[in-house]
Amino acid sequence: MDAFSLSGLRALVTGGSRGIGLALARGLAEAGADIVLLSRDPAGLEAARGKLASTGRTVDVHPFDMERTSEVAAMFHRIVEGSGPVDILVNAAGVVLRGPAEEVSLADWDHTIQLNLTAVFALSQAFARERIESRRKGRIILIASLMSEGARRNCAPYAASKGGIRQLTKALAVEWARHGINVNAIGPGYIQTDLTRPLWTDPDFDAWVRGRTPLGRWGVPEDLASTAVFLASPASDFVTGQIVYVDGGWLATF
Repeated sequence: MDAFSLSGLRALVTGGSRGIGLALARGLAEAGADIVLLSRDPAGLEAARGKLASTGRTVDVHPFDMERTSEVAAMFHRIVEGSGPVDILVNAAGVVLRGPAEEVSLADWDHTIQLNLTAVFALSQAFARERIESRRKGRIILIASLMSEGARRNCAPYAASKGGIRQLTKALAVEWARHGINVNAIGPGYIQTDLTRPLWTDPDFDAWVRGRTPLGRWGVPEDLASTAVFLASPASDFVTGQIVYVDGGWLATF
């Protein structure tokens, strides 16, 4: 099982104050990685740091709004200067704005694409530049979605952003493989988080998800952690450009 160990490595997790980001950070910490959490919520970051204390790993926190894409590279440099080199990057920050496509404002469209796609590229680029310059290998994990493959009504900006993540995963994997940087994504199914609360608290939608998912339940953020450890560890040395769907069998049925 040594191939799954992250001992001696440091992971930066965006959106790390709660939900999927926090669950992935805990999984990586339990596998041995020191953690850097990034979120725009300072109080949430301090609460998350406390929740990870039991892992025994070093946990640094950095408040930052990932929509400030022009500042991402400088922010990443400050983290490396202050916390040390980052070996694993997990891009978990994201947003969903729901509504009929004909009513979506361009401001809401820009907000979704900026956070879910542009910021992901900006931070991945900053990470890759540092890895290439230092001649060190690295791992990047993006967060895809069932809507990287299909779409639902009332989610056009989100579906567009996650379709972009699907292709960005492949493009970056192909481009940076020669530098020893593996780029993969995790594709969650329907996961119970604060972001999806309007869905899992709706009795009709809840019943639809449970009935449509072969394993018969919603996922929880912790269901994704082991996949993140795999993609961050030497166990996945020959895996790049892939989306691993953790969806209870959702995409396997029709």
